[in-house]
Amino acid sequence: MNFDYSPRVTALQAQLHAFMREHVYPNEPVYAAALNAGDSRWVVPPVMEELKQRARDAGLWNLFLPDSEYGAGLSNLEYAPLAEITGRSPIAPEVFNCAAPDTGNMEVLVRYGTDAQKKTWLEPLLRGEIRSAFAMTEPDVASSDATNIRSTIVKDGDEYIINGRKWWISGAMDPRCRLFIFMGKTDPTADRHKQQSMILVPKDAAGVTIVRPLTVYGYDDAPHGHAEVLFENVRVPADNLLLGEGRGFEIAQGRLGPGRIHHCMRSIGMAERALEAMCKRASTRTAFGQPLDKQGVVREAIADSRMEIDQARLLTLKAADMMDKVGNKIARAEIAMIKVVAPAMALRVIDRAVQVHGAAGVDGDFALAAAWAGARTLRLADGPDEVHRSSLAKLELARQKAALD
Repeated sequence: MNFDYSPRVTALQAQLHAFMREHVYPNEPVYAAALNAGDSRWVVPPVMEELKQRARDAGLWNLFLPDSEYGAGLSNLEYAPLAEITGRSPIAPEVFNCAAPDTGNMEVLVRYGTDAQKKTWLEPLLRGEIRSAFAMTEPDVASSDATNIRSTIVKDGDEYIINGRKWWISGAMDPRCRLFIFMGKTDPTADRHKQQSMILVPKDAAGVTIVRPLTVYGYDDAPHGHAEVLFENVRVPADNLLLGEGRGFEIAQGRLGPGRIHHCMRSIGMAERALEAMCKRASTRTAFGQPLDKQGVVREAIADSRMEIDQARLLTLKAADMMDKVGNKIARAEIAMIKVVAPAMALRVIDRAVQVHGAAGVDGDFALAAAWAGARTLRLADGPDEVHRSSLAKLELARQKAALD
């Protein structure tokens, strides 16, 4: 593969960096202050809509959809370095309308939605007018195996009746969330990978109840949030079904491939910012008679971080390149590899930055604690490390066996 970025990508990188310096970084404390100013944290700070409008005006909007009439027409390889830049800030992905789970949900609607479904849900999502959630994980089963889900989607005339309890539904607490993409079983007697279906459920449908918000290491991630949601005899039109009965697992695999690598791209940006913070702190603090950046243990932490970030970036670019050239299915080994490697790398780099910052590293002033919590969560989100390692080992064993035959 060619590791040189195209002139278009280079120009977009420069534009994004400038936008981040001028608008995003200075407004991170403004955003945080607005969240803590009122009686409820489940209110969108006004500065977010202002930043989104600036991004739209600058043409930095919907960059994530590869080769699509709806997006910027970028490939996965071209989008990777741009997602890395947005990953440097917890608020930036939304500013550019490139935040999960909306990105994955929009990709589902682009690939599998009908014209009517696209008009009702995709278009307002693309405009950034609403937000959405993906309802798959359940509290009563090991949801790392999606075939375990127990929620039901039952046909009743020209409607489907939906029942189930979901949790860790990211974005469900957001006051702008209007749509759930819900995964449940339509035929429990079918082949285990053909039992599931996906259906569009309006958040305001009768029978949908937000049970409670959930925290990540104590962080509520407001106003986005993560929720436990109860679906009790929820009725939606049969036309809300995606692709057809028994196609849910197929849709899930199509959705999670790009979503996984997007998380990895952003993790690299998060790690880069942590490394910058580490270097800045080390150059301004003195301990035991000399600056921290002159001490061997700190230099080792900086050097290890630089090497690990660059290694993860190269593997991410390789995976993105293969997704573009041979498709997500054939690139599944590379996607599995980077999904394990990138969050673990980010955790190590952030942890070193915390250590160099000392007590300040675990406080909220430097945002390292929240970054660590986010990176740790990614070792579970979109499939835990163990599932990806198992899949990778299976593929590698088959490859080695084929080479011997």
